[in-house]
Amino acid sequence: MAPIPGSGLAKGLAVTLRTMTRKTVTEQYPDAQPDLAPRTRGVIGLFEENCTVCMLCARECPDWCIYIDSHKETVPAATPGGRERSRNVLDRFAIDFSLCMYCGICIEVCPFDALFWSPEFEYAETDIRDLTHERDKLREWMWTVPAPPALDPGAEEPKEIAAARKSAEKLAAQQTPPVTEPHADEQVRAAEGPTRAQGDSQQQTDQPRPSSPSSPSSPSSPSSPSSPSTSRRTSPPSDRSPAGDRSQPDPSASARPGTEPQPKQEGQE
Repeated sequence: MAPIPGSGLAKGLAVTLRTMTRKTVTEQYPDAQPDLAPRTRGVIGLFEENCTVCMLCARECPDWCIYIDSHKETVPAATPGGRERSRNVLDRFAIDFSLCMYCGICIEVCPFDALFWSPEFEYAETDIRDLTHERDKLREWMWTVPAPPALDPGAEEPKEIAAARKSAEKLAAQQTPPVTEPHADEQVRAAEGPTRAQGDSQQQTDQPRPSSPSSPSSPSSPSSPSSPSTSRRTSPPSDRSPAGDRSQPDPSASARPGTEPQPKQEGQE
């Protein structure tokens, strides 16, 4: 079906008529500041403490509108016998906003987070040469940079923040000695007392008792040699005599002189 001639014009006029019937709202700038988006690209702020003069922003800038000057200084050794080091010191950091096209490449390539977007946009000048702002002005704009948006509840903590927090906690633990209450130590000792006594008694019962030299159970112990008299004394008496001693002694030898030997009775050995 062919379109009706003039249908597009009718649709456009309908949009115009709807807009004409709505109430007009005018922002009273500069008396009332506009509500800008959080990521508005107004001007570039410089955080000078993070700048290491690596020159990446100046090399990557497609308009060559960043000017950096620096010099080197020698840093003494931190420890005795160490080696001296040299570092770059920033002398000048300027941006020519008459050439800048607000692409944000310099902010993206900075490895140390020294450049940030600021929503500040009121820096118009009557002379184009005054649009080249030095590092002092860029540092003032740094304090107008909004805070970054909050992370998601399930997101991990940034590594930089975690490392800084761990270092601060470790330093605080080294500087502040642990404080313990006296009564707490006494309670710990009282709780460990019965357990320690029980362990000592068990250790004593587990140890073997030393054998005495005169004990009849170990007469031949290597640590306590026994003498012949000791072995004779400790040997139990035997009811039976050796086979060679069973003979009756001579009555004449045991009889006294002047007495008669007694007759041998039956059943006497």
